[in-house]
Amino acid sequence: MNKIITGKNIVKIFGHGSEQTKVLNGVNAEVEKGEFVAVMGPSGSGKSTLLFVLSGMDDITGGSVRFGDTELSQLKENELADVRRKKMGFIFQQPTMLKNLDILDNIILPAAQDGKKDFAQLTQRAKKLMKKTGIAGLEKRDITEVSGGQLQRAGICRALMNEPEILFADEPTGALNSKSSEEIMEMLVDINQEGTAILLVTHDSKVAARADRVLFTKDGDIVSELKLQKFSGDKIESRTEKVLAQMAAVGI
Repeated sequence: MNKIITGKNIVKIFGHGSEQTKVLNGVNAEVEKGEFVAVMGPSGSGKSTLLFVLSGMDDITGGSVRFGDTELSQLKENELADVRRKKMGFIFQQPTMLKNLDILDNIILPAAQDGKKDFAQLTQRAKKLMKKTGIAGLEKRDITEVSGGQLQRAGICRALMNEPEILFADEPTGALNSKSSEEIMEMLVDINQEGTAILLVTHDSKVAARADRVLFTKDGDIVSELKLQKFSGDKIESRTEKVLAQMAAVGI
C-alpha cells in the first residue's frame, strides 16, 4: 500500500512566549491509501490537533506533513486550499451549513466553488449521494427541517462531492444518538471499503472498533497503536473489547 498522508516529528505549539502550550511533541503518524485509521485519547491529548495538521487545516510548528509526495507546509494558501477541496473531504461533529441554502445546495456548494464543473452534473452527483446515504427526498428541505442524523448524512454527501482520496472526520458521531451513530459508522465503513481512506477522531470505543488501526494519544504523543482487521460487520463486540483493553493498558 502507498502512504497517502505521512507526518514526521510533528510539533505543534499554540501561543507565544510564556503562554506557549505544546500540543504535539514530535509525533509520527501515517495513513495508507484505502486505510481506515481512528485516533483516540482524552480531552487535551492532541487528537483533534493531529487531524487538523495532517489535513493541512492548521500549520505545524516543526516537522513534516506530506500528502502523497507533496509537502503541505511548502504550498501557498491557495494551493493548499485546492488540495483540500479537490482531494480531501471533511466531516465534523456539527456540520457547518448555510442557513439560507437548502440541503441540496449546501451539498453542492463546495464543489461548485471550483467554477469548472457543470452545475447539472454536480446536482446529479449530489442526488446520487443523497440516495446512497438514505436522505433522498430532502433536497429542498431547510437545514432546520431535518434531524441531526440527516444533517450529518448531508455533511458526508458534501464531503464526497469531489471524490476525495481521504476523509478526515472529527467526532462525526459525537452529537448523535446511538441509532444515528451506528448508521453513520456503517456508511463510513462502506465508503472506506469502496477505496476512500479515512482518518477519524473519536472518544467512542465502539466507533473506533470499526477502524483497521487505532492510534491512542496522551499528552501530545501517540502512546500506543492497535491493529485490527478490516471490519466485516459481525465482530463489533470483540473488537470493542480489544479497544477498551488497550485504552486501559495505556491509561486513557
